[in-house]
Amino acid sequence: MTYSAQGFFVRDQKPQLEAFELAAPQLDEVVIEVTHTGINRADLMQIAGAYPPPPGASEVLGLEASGKVIAVGPAVSRLQVGDDVCALLAGGGYASHVLVSEQQVARLPLGLSLATGAAICEAYATAWFNLYQVAGIQTHERVLLHAGASSVGLAALQLLVQAGHEVFVTAGSDDKLALCRQLGATGTWNRHQGSFVDAVKAWGGADIIIDPVAGDYLAQDQQVLNLDGRIVVLGLMGGRGADIDVGRLLMKRQRIQGSTLRSQPLAVKGRIMRALEQDVWPLLKSGKCQALIEQVYPLAELSKALQQLQENRTQGKLVLEWPLAT
Repeated sequence: MTYSAQGFFVRDQKPQLEAFELAAPQLDEVVIEVTHTGINRADLMQIAGAYPPPPGASEVLGLEASGKVIAVGPAVSRLQVGDDVCALLAGGGYASHVLVSEQQVARLPLGLSLATGAAICEAYATAWFNLYQVAGIQTHERVLLHAGASSVGLAALQLLVQAGHEVFVTAGSDDKLALCRQLGATGTWNRHQGSFVDAVKAWGGADIIIDPVAGDYLAQDQQVLNLDGRIVVLGLMGGRGADIDVGRLLMKRQRIQGSTLRSQPLAVKGRIMRALEQDVWPLLKSGKCQALIEQVYPLAELSKALQQLQENRTQGKLVLEWPLAT
């Protein structure tokens, strides 16, 4: 049995909706009828030709989706047909249906909508993985978040505040910074006012920096990083080139770590999703953490949504809504 589906493929650096066939689930796989897709900056990079899917991954755009399970493989043990779920994907999220290992899927907590499900998976998985696995954050360490009003930044901020960490945030508008202060940031800086170095030093410096910008931010990051501090680079919004002060790197025992989630092995993604179910879902269910959705777009307005993200006119997540096929 196969499933008729539609999805957005990249053609001449543009997303194009095309029909395709999805295979029946094997072993631990499930088929999800997608209701909502989370829109991410990585999607813009793939459209531009700078971030191809890993070998073996779907050519369809999209790193996360939510919906209902409509079929399960013979080895599936945690999920059943009819479950409302979200999925962390290497590709395939911009589609009416997706085929994925159950390891990458989490059942949504009661009370969370499917739209919310599409907004939490990539953001909270990226935040949790980089704070706890990559940076190895310790009790009472202080964190600097760049692009703090992005979906990942807001997820990381909320997780850190709930765990009792002091957080400094940079962002591109006063409105975005106000939102971050409302969520518990104790230091903020508008990047349009110039370098953040003096402000972060006055705040007390950072033990961990989550940086999706890179470029000339890295040299500034080094200046505000405390002894034995870690810089985790998540993106290249500021460009590929950077000047590193190797003397400072040595004397302050600094660590600079690149990190991508998309290409991580299935076992790693499975561990992340189980950690979210155990540690993050209760925070979302209780309202201590939120999925902050900027706007839900209908399928016909995908280009408008991508343009809004490209222009950095977001405070939280953009979500694409699919019409149900059944």
